[in-house]
Amino acid sequence: MGDIILTMKDIDKSFPGVHALDHVNFEVRKGEVHALMGENGAGKSTLMKVLTGIYTKDSGSIVYEGKEVEFHTTREAQDAGVVIVHQELNMLGHLTVAQNIFIGREFKKGIGIDDKKMNEEAAKLFEKLHIDIDPAETMSNLTVGKQQMCEIAKAISHEAKVIIFDEPSAALTEAEIEELFKIIRDLRKQQIGIVYISHRMDEIKVITDRVTVMRDGTYVGTLITKDCTKDDIINMMVGRVIYEDPKTQSSVPKNAPVVLKVENLNAGRMVQDVSFELHKGEILGFSGLMGAGRTETARAIFGADPKTSGNIYINGQKVEINSPQDAVKCGIGYLSEDRKRFGIVVQKSVAENSTMAALENFVSGLFINKKSENKIAQEYVESLATKTPSVDQLVVNLSGGNQQKVVIAKWLIRNCDILIFDEPTRGIDVGAKNEIYKLMNRLAEEGKSIIMISSEMTEILRMSDRIVVMCEGKKTGEIGIEEASQETIMNMATREI
Repeated sequence: MGDIILTMKDIDKSFPGVHALDHVNFEVRKGEVHALMGENGAGKSTLMKVLTGIYTKDSGSIVYEGKEVEFHTTREAQDAGVVIVHQELNMLGHLTVAQNIFIGREFKKGIGIDDKKMNEEAAKLFEKLHIDIDPAETMSNLTVGKQQMCEIAKAISHEAKVIIFDEPSAALTEAEIEELFKIIRDLRKQQIGIVYISHRMDEIKVITDRVTVMRDGTYVGTLITKDCTKDDIINMMVGRVIYEDPKTQSSVPKNAPVVLKVENLNAGRMVQDVSFELHKGEILGFSGLMGAGRTETARAIFGADPKTSGNIYINGQKVEINSPQDAVKCGIGYLSEDRKRFGIVVQKSVAENSTMAALENFVSGLFINKKSENKIAQEYVESLATKTPSVDQLVVNLSGGNQQKVVIAKWLIRNCDILIFDEPTRGIDVGAKNEIYKLMNRLAEEGKSIIMISSEMTEILRMSDRIVVMCEGKKTGEIGIEEASQETIMNMATREI
């Protein structure tokens, strides 16, 4: 590690009802990967948004390359060489990949935009990053994982001296994560300072040099990664030890009735002849590599995407699901992997989002019963331990993990018997993950049935009673948790039929 390139000292920031940062200190050296960790709501992303000009600090100082600075816009920060890769995707879906990467700094040909040149430059970037993406493809056609890689490419396209990665691997496959680490190691050799925000402990040990931990908007401490353990970091984050033991046997009774039966489901190239059953009180894990067709299967069942053929039965009765409204009437709730697009309305309050799927229960005549709405929302804020000053708080002001809890509350208030959780803990810290795991187990014990799609093998093994594995749009295996292992699942996930 080289000299200090960035120092943030006594940074303070408040929002209405929330003291987000309380005199926080942080520094980055040239050629180091510095992890920034903490539970959701700890202030990590807020601190980085203060650095990059998204938020204005209330007090404190930022020294960059030996000079005190304060960036007022992200463009100012980028021009100075401080670039952030956001956890939430910021791409414009109707533009091409290349247009997104170079937006605001387009290559010109005369008075027009030179799309050919932008495609060529984007292709060079992707070649350097070992990413197989067509620069001319429309952004909305890409998977969440590939959109995230485009965000990373966009950041690297700036002449950056400090790059902040905010949960960069949350939507990436294992292979893509390895490529990301190669890129980061190459950037480190170039003496670029890297801030790495992640909740994945194994990644922190592999890729980082130092770890700074925050808790409830305050600075807790900084550790040298090679000299600390996973438990050391967790204890600093949450003040308690969290165990992540895999499940060894199913908790579902042998005679549990089938609540959902999917038979020969087809929906485009990514869902081909998929069949499975879900039992009452079961957590059915869906595993596979990115692009295996798991999300597409869930969306077809929920009516979000049209199916071309196949049958769906609920409690033995054949049902026709042609829209999400049909699915909700059938008692199915769907927690999308992309909560910002499909799960919440960020400019609405916690209460409004929580009751959205069951709004008819809170309408009296022409008016919404706000007292009743707030009461039920408050119950679920407490049940899920959602960090918010009140149920009137706008969801946009919550951390990613707490936004996820609001989405879960929405479907619990609707009282759906079948819940599809697509990457339910994506971008959520170990403490909040543990709370959601306990909640899912409690729901299963109460008789709810859960389909859980997850890219984290440890999560699949910890939570599932049974596991369905997919590859290239097809079901390639099904296994009880008693026989499941990472090796067995990976063999199925890479086996084409």
